[in-house]
Amino acid sequence: MTGLASALRTLGALAAAGLLAATAAAPSASAAPEPKAPKEFVALDRVDPTILQEMRYTTAHNFVGERIDGYHQPVCILTRPAAEALHRAQTKLLARGYTLKVYDCYRPQRAVDHFVRWAKDLDDERMKQEFYPLVEKDRLFADGYIAEKSGHSRGSTVDVTVVPLPAAPTRPHVPVPGEPQVPCFAPQDQRFPDNSLDMGTGFDCFDTLSHTDDPRITGVQRANRDLLRSSLAEQGFVNLPEEWWHFTFKPEPFPSTFFDFPVARRSVTVAHF
Repeated sequence: MTGLASALRTLGALAAAGLLAATAAAPSASAAPEPKAPKEFVALDRVDPTILQEMRYTTAHNFVGERIDGYHQPVCILTRPAAEALHRAQTKLLARGYTLKVYDCYRPQRAVDHFVRWAKDLDDERMKQEFYPLVEKDRLFADGYIAEKSGHSRGSTVDVTVVPLPAAPTRPHVPVPGEPQVPCFAPQDQRFPDNSLDMGTGFDCFDTLSHTDDPRITGVQRANRDLLRSSLAEQGFVNLPEEWWHFTFKPEPFPSTFFDFPVARRSVTVAHF
């Protein structure tokens, strides 16, 4: 028993020493503050609280399958001109019985770097059957689905859709055991639930059907895409032809600057609120 007591005392002393060392090291590890957004950036809900926000990259429901680096809180941050332009579009859509919903807004460079690392890991295909079922992962760079820079990091680009009012509740992305992934271009009632109008594909669908003017998109789906594009074009947004959901406000306040402050309310100074 004396030997056991001695050993326990030794372990306790080592643990205490380790705890003290860790405590002493903690301030230096967190000494460097995170960068803040320039004063031209705002939280969208401070400009228009009626626009729905489903910030996908703060969740695991995205093509990577995990929360993305730099997304600390589910808050849409944009340059003020882009946020105000969304507000103007929203005002007109509300009068017609619709609301905008954003999936992504400003995106830090560290998030883009996360996408790049993921794309280079050819063994990680956990979300392939939903988001890129017909695209081989080693083609993501060549086909333009992944790039080392993103316009989102400049702060005036938004991924957005239109939702009919009253907005139906959406189910959290908690896969049911045994539930298969459904391709993002499957009929809307078969895909993972989203209260958006039927745009022909889901958000972030790596497929040519996501091209805004793909001729295979007709009827109601075409009308829905046209509604989204025309509503935003009236307010100065330009659509990316390869993605029906992707719009950039022009002129951009920061046309050549790629920011890396985290997506969090504390990134936007109190003065902006």
